[in-house]
Amino acid sequence: MSDQPSVRPPNTDLRDGEPPRNAPHVRELTRRRVLGFGAALVPAAAAATDAAAVTGRRRPAGTGRQLTSAVPLPAPYTVPLPIPPVLARAGLSVGADRYEITQRQVTAEILPGVPTTLWTYNGTYPGPTLESRRGRPVTVLHRNELPVPTTVHLHGGRTPAGSDGYPTDLVLPDGWTEPDGAHTMHDPRAVTSRVTRAYTYPLDQRATLLWYHDHRMDYTAPAIWRGLTGMHLVRDAVEDALDIPRGDRELALTIADRAFAADGELAYPALDPELRERPGVTEPYAAGVLGDVIVVNGAPWPVHEVEAVRHRLRLLNASNARHYRLEAVTDDGRRLGLVQIGADQGLLAAPVIHTSLPVAPSERYDVVIDFGGLPAGSRVRLRNRLGRGRTREVMAFRVARAAPDDTRVPAVLSEDLPTWRRSQATAVREFTFRAGRTGQGHGWFIGGKPFDPARTDVRTRLGAVEVWRFRADVHHPVHLHQTGFKVLSRDGGAPLPHDAGLKDTVSLRPGETAEVITRFDGHRGRFLFHCHNAEHEDMGMMANLEIE
Repeated sequence: MSDQPSVRPPNTDLRDGEPPRNAPHVRELTRRRVLGFGAALVPAAAAATDAAAVTGRRRPAGTGRQLTSAVPLPAPYTVPLPIPPVLARAGLSVGADRYEITQRQVTAEILPGVPTTLWTYNGTYPGPTLESRRGRPVTVLHRNELPVPTTVHLHGGRTPAGSDGYPTDLVLPDGWTEPDGAHTMHDPRAVTSRVTRAYTYPLDQRATLLWYHDHRMDYTAPAIWRGLTGMHLVRDAVEDALDIPRGDRELALTIADRAFAADGELAYPALDPELRERPGVTEPYAAGVLGDVIVVNGAPWPVHEVEAVRHRLRLLNASNARHYRLEAVTDDGRRLGLVQIGADQGLLAAPVIHTSLPVAPSERYDVVIDFGGLPAGSRVRLRNRLGRGRTREVMAFRVARAAPDDTRVPAVLSEDLPTWRRSQATAVREFTFRAGRTGQGHGWFIGGKPFDPARTDVRTRLGAVEVWRFRADVHHPVHLHQTGFKVLSRDGGAPLPHDAGLKDTVSLRPGETAEVITRFDGHRGRFLFHCHNAEHEDMGMMANLEIE
């Protein structure tokens, strides 16, 4: 075991973003469609946009509108937490571990006793978890047995352009023909295949939690909603050397929201329920689709039995548009510290303690929670402070028994984070993320332009260091493919405590400006940056990045 000091926060209230007392060097890391959309934006978001730009304070909890389920819902904390299966290796292929995944439609139960049609990877929601080693290449052969085209993006992966899951690089199902009158975008560089496609991932990157999901042009949001998501864990020797929780005490948690129709099927306001001819959602939901059922690993408000020791939670927000502010609360009202040890792109330099943790769509957080000292029978609820009613609850942990605990959270987690400086930047670019209009109606634009796959929006060189400045009207979680970045500032001030480490998604609040710095040191080719509110993405809020 390491001889470094450990961080063990007390089971009581803590100041948000507080660094461990025995790690003073973490102080640097822990300093701190609107117009014309009408009912598409929740009233709080529309009203708060201008005020937020002026005051920088009273900000709405989220952007979007919530669906209401029409089927009886289970009581929270009655369904056991599922653990997605780890995908077995199918063999070796040209020096890479080879895996096989079939995309297919199944009928399964999310709500107990209620059959629901899902689109899945290998028949489960979420799909199977892949576990890989840093620097050991992986090839994943996807077979499309769904009724529509798909493409697969490994979110957070440093991936060659041909395997990044570009929205027009489609895998067509057998017998697919483009419907007459279907909405299409011309892309002279699109590479399509029929039925199968092999995606190759070098995984030359830090250990972290990645996730894979469908990225089909114009239809990402309903595909994710129907179930096309899965987790991919990357391990390395740096992480192995830490005495942090492992095995059954490490839980990868995919958090999402859904809504259900009276017949038990997933409710979603698609303009074309077949997802073939007309993309988009009905007008009230153009700002984002929210569900009234919180599902974790595919189960509604589940409960999981734990021992009274530290546990590592790998948190993924796989919701289309819902934001969370997570807190861990005992039944007698005590808040447990959430000790953040990692961000989107791997371990922090040093841990940061939160009492509540904001998580935007597609963000991942790696946290340790200590159940030590809680008596058997105790319950700890993971709650969402941004939710109301049922959406305030996420899941629960039931303490089953005492147990020995030889884990610790060291004061130094990693020493390989990049040290990019503003003085190194060869370019400073600015992008506005705002609502707009097209000939077809409302949309969401970057820099005043809707997405066009045939247009190059940013051209840079491999190895270039750049500063990018993002400005928002409402909530926009901005994601860069291919590269990680560091948050430099928010509204001209210091980053927030949860901005620590290397990220690939930054959550912009209404009226906010954030700066990030990155180095384009992965692969050459065409990649994307976009809003990860999936409805915004489908309605034009993407742009092309060409790395030469």
